[in-house]
Amino acid sequence: MRKTTLFFLALFALLAASRMCHVHILWEGDTYPLAAAQQLEHGRMLYRDVWFDKPPLLPLFYVIWGAVAGWPLRLADALYALLACGIAYGFARELWSEREGLWAAALLGFFLIFDFPSAVIPVASDLLMVAPHLAAVWLAWKRKPFWAGAVAGVAFWISPKGLFVAAACALWNPGGVVWMAAGFGAVSAAMVAGLAGCGALGGYWEEVWKWGRLYAASPFVESPASNALLRTANWVGFHIAAVVAAAVFLWKDRRWVWIGWLALSAVGVAAGLRFFPRYYFLLLPIVVLMAARGFALLGRRRELVALLLLIPATRFGPTYLTAQRDSVWRDTAMDRDSRQAAALLRPLQRPGDTLLVWGYRPEMYVYTGLPAATRYLDSQVLSGVPADRHLTSSEPVETEDSTRRRVELVRSRPSFILDGLGIYNPRLAITAYPELREWLGRYREVGRTGGIVIYALDSSGHVP
Repeated sequence: MRKTTLFFLALFALLAASRMCHVHILWEGDTYPLAAAQQLEHGRMLYRDVWFDKPPLLPLFYVIWGAVAGWPLRLADALYALLACGIAYGFARELWSEREGLWAAALLGFFLIFDFPSAVIPVASDLLMVAPHLAAVWLAWKRKPFWAGAVAGVAFWISPKGLFVAAACALWNPGGVVWMAAGFGAVSAAMVAGLAGCGALGGYWEEVWKWGRLYAASPFVESPASNALLRTANWVGFHIAAVVAAAVFLWKDRRWVWIGWLALSAVGVAAGLRFFPRYYFLLLPIVVLMAARGFALLGRRRELVALLLLIPATRFGPTYLTAQRDSVWRDTAMDRDSRQAAALLRPLQRPGDTLLVWGYRPEMYVYTGLPAATRYLDSQVLSGVPADRHLTSSEPVETEDSTRRRVELVRSRPSFILDGLGIYNPRLAITAYPELREWLGRYREVGRTGGIVIYALDSSGHVP
């Protein structure tokens, strides 16, 4: 068996093992697209029947794998990570040689294991864009501009930051920009036509772009610049082996195309001024490729630089044991609370029941298996307060549309309401809104956990 085949078998084994340590956990990045995918399984349509503020190819990934949690989801995550590593290998091998290809795949696989679990385990939009990012730039380098543009279009319909991927492709093949635009436009035209044909195009614009603009324009930290420096320094520290090797490469190969791609990726990370760990996946493809070549150029010194990989390995390696053994791990407290709430609700469920989740707990649709009673999977657009701050802040980013949506909400009749926000922030509890109080009078509390209040529709018409 060839060395390369053995390498990828070993890499997949490591990727799969790391994901299977989280088989009984749903991270925040899993919950929203997985809940949306399950609503699609119930016959709903994104943007028309389900409010979803991300592009449509994200939940499609979960639909392909059956829209179920557990080992099928984690196996899919591992296969996707292997695909990204394979693309990195192919690109680096054609740029330089087999040696750099193996380094690129190994480094990407390593950093898709040894990083914050909430970032690398769930295939959320930022991680899902890594494979098309690498593939699109590879195609641009190969002078296949139409297909580069098409794959960049796929990246865009996973995340709006796919525009930075398209710009990187243009850097690699400026003469092919027209054909790239044609490929990008072909994919986008097909997506727009599909949404329009399902009556979902207007909803897509409102949910992904109008709400997304409000979200992006309202960073919640007091000093975005300080936050940017701190988060970027942390990322560089955990990726210092790759950063050093990449710097060696740039010192010896100062072509503007690499510097331009790096700058575009950095700007993409900074867009929105939030700097969550998962946003740095836009930087990872170019850093991994440059580092692969840098390690090859380091000669005998590569072992010393490679020792720096112990920093993320010792920091994040133990989290896999924690995920398996620690029943009070702080990072998974909300997930455990959601599982407890689902266990309380399960004996009360009947065929045909529906669910409304207040707060940001999309995993409740997954754990209960109930269809959404309304088009809203969470309460962000009902309160006007984004989920990245609503546990501690009650300041809405807009009030007019959210008030209108709450007024419309009283026409719904969910079998159960789960308030996963009010215990943390009473000012945003579902009971805090005057326009909802009469409607809530038809419900009675039937249970609660540390973070969720469970209400059930009172079938007798009054609350005892």
